[in-house]
Amino acid sequence: MGKEPKNRKWLKWVLGILGGVLVLAVAALIFVNVYIGKSSPQVEGELAVGVLDSNVTVTRDSIGVPHIEAKSDADLYRAQGYVQAQDRLFQMDLSRRQASGRLAEVVGAAAVDRDKFFRTFSLRDAAEKSWEGYDADAKQVLQWYAEGVNAFMEEAKKEGKLSYEFALLGYEPEEWTPTDSLTIGKFMAYDLGGHWSSLAVRHWALNEFPEPKAKELFIQYPEDAPAIIAANKKHPVQVAGAFDSSLVPPEFNGSNNWVVSGDKTESGMPLLADDPHLGLSTPSIWYQMHLESPAQNVSGVIFAGIPGIILGHNEKIAWGVTNVGPDVQDLYIETPNPEDPTQFLYEGEWEQAEVRKEPIKVKDGKTEDFEVLVTRHGPIISDVIYKEEDPGAQFSMQWTALEPTLELQAVLSFNKASDWAEFETALEDFQAPAQNFVFASTDGTIAYKANGRIPIRKNGNGQLPVPGDSAEYGWEGFVPFDELPTVVNPESGFIATANNEVVDDSYPYHISDFWAQPYRYERIAEVLEASDDLTKEDMIALQMDQKNLYAAEFLDGMMAEVQKETDRFDELFAMMEEWDQVDSRHQAAPLVFHKWIKQLPETLLAESFPEDVFTLLPGKNHITDEMMRDAFEGNEGAWVKEYGGTSKWLADALEESVREIEEEFGEDPEDWEWGEDHKLTFPHPLAGASPIFAEFLNPDPVPIGGSNITVQAAAFDSEGNVDHGASWRFVADLSDLSSAHHIVGPGLSGHMKSEFFHNQVEDWANGDYHETVLQGEVEGSVLTLLAE
Repeated sequence: MGKEPKNRKWLKWVLGILGGVLVLAVAALIFVNVYIGKSSPQVEGELAVGVLDSNVTVTRDSIGVPHIEAKSDADLYRAQGYVQAQDRLFQMDLSRRQASGRLAEVVGAAAVDRDKFFRTFSLRDAAEKSWEGYDADAKQVLQWYAEGVNAFMEEAKKEGKLSYEFALLGYEPEEWTPTDSLTIGKFMAYDLGGHWSSLAVRHWALNEFPEPKAKELFIQYPEDAPAIIAANKKHPVQVAGAFDSSLVPPEFNGSNNWVVSGDKTESGMPLLADDPHLGLSTPSIWYQMHLESPAQNVSGVIFAGIPGIILGHNEKIAWGVTNVGPDVQDLYIETPNPEDPTQFLYEGEWEQAEVRKEPIKVKDGKTEDFEVLVTRHGPIISDVIYKEEDPGAQFSMQWTALEPTLELQAVLSFNKASDWAEFETALEDFQAPAQNFVFASTDGTIAYKANGRIPIRKNGNGQLPVPGDSAEYGWEGFVPFDELPTVVNPESGFIATANNEVVDDSYPYHISDFWAQPYRYERIAEVLEASDDLTKEDMIALQMDQKNLYAAEFLDGMMAEVQKETDRFDELFAMMEEWDQVDSRHQAAPLVFHKWIKQLPETLLAESFPEDVFTLLPGKNHITDEMMRDAFEGNEGAWVKEYGGTSKWLADALEESVREIEEEFGEDPEDWEWGEDHKLTFPHPLAGASPIFAEFLNPDPVPIGGSNITVQAAAFDSEGNVDHGASWRFVADLSDLSSAHHIVGPGLSGHMKSEFFHNQVEDWANGDYHETVLQGEVEGSVLTLLAE
């Protein structure tokens, strides 16, 4: 045999090296797989849980919903804490850390500014103060729940079964406390709670633009408040460069809900539907559960880290919420003492603020000293990140959620209520955030209440910051509970809310001027009014409805204006005119419309704002919608005139939108599809750290229809990622409350090795609901928690 060719030797050498690398890689993957799998939740068999008084049965059904059956409420809540920790401990720990301003301890210096923000917003401080107001029964439930969480943590630490995220970040979770649960509740109030950033931007605009241009940026300009306007101009507070806009919640953490009386249903009994719109993430913000003891039988969802069921149903009633969106955060223009920055002017005297020491521990770094100053109105928020040497004025914030509140006490009472009288009594403890509650019961009652603390102001209506040095401003209590908007068994036969305006001019109290656009509500009402034999299938179809009433209002006028300027888009407009105005994923027209409508404020306003202030600007499309309405009626405003007129503005915005579409999808509209630019995502908090993490932790994007203004809510970012929408979908038929229909995307488990990690992504996209049983036998994996 002759010599082996050199190139073949080289090839064998390379293959040998690659083979060795491959073996090592496979070995590493096997090790990682085994390591990660070790912490996967046990869902079958038996586990000893020392804190229990009696054995508890946990049956996870075919989609992963845990059905917990206990012989007492004590064991029910202990088991709830244990089971939530099995599936979601890392999420729970991250949530309490973020809300408490303690992320830097485990993440490092990159999280310091975020921690300063949340220390300043004082969520944990408010939770600690709230604890004192809870009654003995609610405190006991929180203690039982914490015992269950801690029982799982102790077991996981002892057996090396903490989920892999803790190993990645190199720490172990601390003991769970009742205050941790209350702090997570306060964080949800923050996520839904107010408009402080809009006040800051309006303050900035008054000092930056001539009055006609500033007025057009207001939802309602406060013509009757000259003293407030003068104070905002006389004492400018730093806004540009002062706030991290990424920490501001989405401007419409909205929702849909409705309830229909038996007069309008096929069964003769009420129907109820609810789909809260929040950020879509892995894992979901919601954890779906069924809790049963001799004292209660309730099913629905709760935030991971909190006991009870906040939204859902029991054997007698069902309920759901949307966000009222009231003005519950006010900014005050505070004057600091040049000689002592911890003192602020009030009624001619320097008043000492509370100085709260908040040292921030930093992983692999030095602890940073930090102080929160709290005036009589609330914390100083101006220097969260930006700090002037000698600020002439600063913002403090007053907010209902910073007061002691009792939401969890209300939730525990909801779970055991049997009729509207009991449920409404429980609502009195649900104080922040303010929510639109819809209700139905098996006695045929349907009801609604806009519930929560809504402040009554001495002066002003919450549109602008007010002087902090005068007793003429501030709050003088809250709208009385008995005078909050309430409807019981209306003649219309239904009640619906979609963050729309819920009162008319006859209502004696100010709630808000910043309501959501009316299109979702109008479509819901249109469908419910049209039938008197509605079914649960109709409710499901309506939750998935993609009719675009926004386009119905504006599109014809927009095209007509552009045609005054150019004929370049006539062929495109011919296609748009054939559109059925449904945001279907397979059509091109929704892609054009939504790109165009989103571009309008960018084209008209963006160049006049610092980037961070423009990001903070609330309701950009509210503002440009009003400008278009006025322009279409022949009343062009200052911004539009200065730009060059309505036709030029709309044509330029369309030009940019089409350029972006053509760059992405080519020049032929036949190749354009809304779903190719509008894709469902459930991002994991660790996915941004590495493409490898993203590959394993994020589900594949799914092309979908709908949009931010359709009943099937599917809001999207500038990259087309649908990351905000119906975080939970729920339909209950009061003719049979032995079960109800749900979707929780992307799934119920927070563990990547669980079969319930991403098992509801396609269901979310397609509207495939799951029936969750409240009564009767549950089929699934059975885990028995043994009392020792």
